[in-house]
Amino acid sequence: MGSADVVPGVSGGTIAFITGIYDELLNSIKSVDATAFRLLFQFKLKDFWSHINGSFLITLVAGIAISIFSLAKLIGFLLITYPVLVWSFFFGLIIISAVLVARDIDNKDWKAVIAGIVGVFIAYFITSASPAQTPETWWFVLIAGAIAICAMILPGISGAFILLILGKYKYMFEAIDSFDIATITIFIFGCIIGLLSFARLISWFLRNYQSITVAVLAGFMIGSLNKVWPWKVVDSFRINSDGEQVPLFDHNVLPKEFLIETGQDPQLMQAILMASLGILLVVAIEKIASIFNVKKVSK
Repeated sequence: MGSADVVPGVSGGTIAFITGIYDELLNSIKSVDATAFRLLFQFKLKDFWSHINGSFLITLVAGIAISIFSLAKLIGFLLITYPVLVWSFFFGLIIISAVLVARDIDNKDWKAVIAGIVGVFIAYFITSASPAQTPETWWFVLIAGAIAICAMILPGISGAFILLILGKYKYMFEAIDSFDIATITIFIFGCIIGLLSFARLISWFLRNYQSITVAVLAGFMIGSLNKVWPWKVVDSFRINSDGEQVPLFDHNVLPKEFLIETGQDPQLMQAILMASLGILLVVAIEKIASIFNVKKVSK
């Protein structure tokens, strides 16, 4: 899940969904309630740990943290050095994730179809209208963390993608890479607020409107493909807080137009291969999870 949340394509929630730990994840988050805090303040630590399914949560959090800190620098380097290939890989991840999420819609009726279309348009509008730069103040980092953490409990929305459209994807990578403790702490605090606030809401929607909710999420992923299209031409630049010139606005182009406007090789065949690799990776994860789940049930 940590590896998935690092890249703006696959949701950590999606990984939880296809690996069969989604229900346990949602229930464990919901268990952090008034009862849990009462047990904690009464120093009934064993009961508190059991109530919140602490062994599961601590293992999950540790795995996510290890993945994020170990992959942050690598992905940051790859995005700068091989942008077309990396975005192509993400593109493939999103496509297959959308398909897998849509497959789990209980009632594939006209309501689900309309919900999916609405999700596509909402995501496309957001990714088209959202600026590349947003405030770098503490309160916006807090909000970004609260919103992005929804990927932990929403199969279909990538936390990294949320950071992308909020303009905080590279910013948080830089904070992790430079061990900016203040920024990381504020972001984590925002994540905690968002996680505890949204878990019950999402659970209610999925329980009462499963088909419509999942269809919207699948549509949202498809609409988000606009954001990770591999071939982009920069329209304008800005100067960041370090005095460096970085892209502000860009637009999507076809590979041939990319070659004409930038003079750079669009790497079409390599891009197709990377997108295919992303698709195969997610399929492999799902197949492996299915095997383990079958063994678990048989026992």
